Amino acid sequence: MKNGLKKWRFLPLVAAMAFILSGCGEPFLSALQPAGEVAQKQFNLMMLSVAIMVLVIIVVSIVYVIAVTRFRRSKLGEDFIPKQVEGSHRLEVIWTVIPIILLLILAVPTVALTFELGDQSGAEAEDEEGNREALVVDVRANLYWWEFSYPDQGIVTAQELVVPTDQNVYFNVIASDVKHSFWIPAVGGKIDTNVDNMNKFYLSFDSERAEEANNLFYGKCAELCGPSHALMDFKVKTMGEEDFNQWVTAMQEAGEAEQQFESDTVADGYAVFEDTGCIGCHAINPTQQIGTSSGPNLTTFGEREHVAGILDNKDSEEVQAENIKNWIRNSPDLKPGNEMPVYNQDDLSDEDLDALTEFLMSLKVNNE
Repeated sequence: MKNGLKKWRFLPLVAAMAFILSGCGEPFLSALQPAGEVAQKQFNLMMLSVAIMVLVIIVVSIVYVIAVTRFRRSKLGEDFIPKQVEGSHRLEVIWTVIPIILLLILAVPTVALTFELGDQSGAEAEDEEGNREALVVDVRANLYWWEFSYPDQGIVTAQELVVPTDQNVYFNVIASDVKHSFWIPAVGGKIDTNVDNMNKFYLSFDSERAEEANNLFYGKCAELCGPSHALMDFKVKTMGEEDFNQWVTAMQEAGEAEQQFESDTVADGYAVFEDTGCIGCHAINPTQQIGTSSGPNLTTFGEREHVAGILDNKDSEEVQAENIKNWIRNSPDLKPGNEMPVYNQDDLSDEDLDALTEFLMSLKVNNE
């Protein structure tokens, strides 16, 4: 019995640690550190609901403590019967009206914010020349990667979303295969990506909060979509409007430029890229529009933070090369259920793999 009691003593400690640790989070990932107007409004609504719940818990706890301490049998005797309140109209009105008031306090701002965040009129606003004023991004979710198309700019990329700060960015989200859910925790709530219909919403990225997060946020798939659901991440790079416009220009120019190779090895790697059929699934031109290839666009592959969203791609060149080769050889083990084919020794020699890796590492738009 004593040993059992000793074990239960750890329960309050575990509960306290869980409560404290639940408030921890990095600025690039935590919904508790909002990094935009939408996230801040949703955070305020969440805090309002928490405040209401805490108030209810406090009131119920006070009533419970009073009942336990004032009406103990040892204090009042075995035959004492408290005043009966059954049928009290005053009490019935109180415990009926108060919950209604609390629900209204939560429901009114919730409904108002739902309609406010659902307003997509800003996505259609045009300037005097007939050009759309807001940035619109088409998002397509796939097993297990993300594609981002900028229809007005005529460019497409994958795995890394690039957006300007301090303005609304409108998203049209859809899925290619199964239901996914698009979520950038620090910037706003999630929205489902369905196969049959397109959902729309907008987010904003605060420049000061973005700077605190080194202009890099993490996105997640928030809908169980298969064995590699937890590995279906993407990165969000934020920048000022001027830098964003320069990035768009660089992507557009890269789409018009002729294919050039840094070395003979890179040229050999491109030949392998063609011969093995990689080019049938992966575009290396940023102007190839969404939905025209069955794999991620690789135009900026050499600049990305991660290979396949999970393996480091910003370390030394040796580590980058090993991670790329590991992915090509063992993609089903690293990301189960993905549609990347396996290339073993019979399909791809080590020499060809080295050349292909060099080619993939050379795929950059920004060479700084």
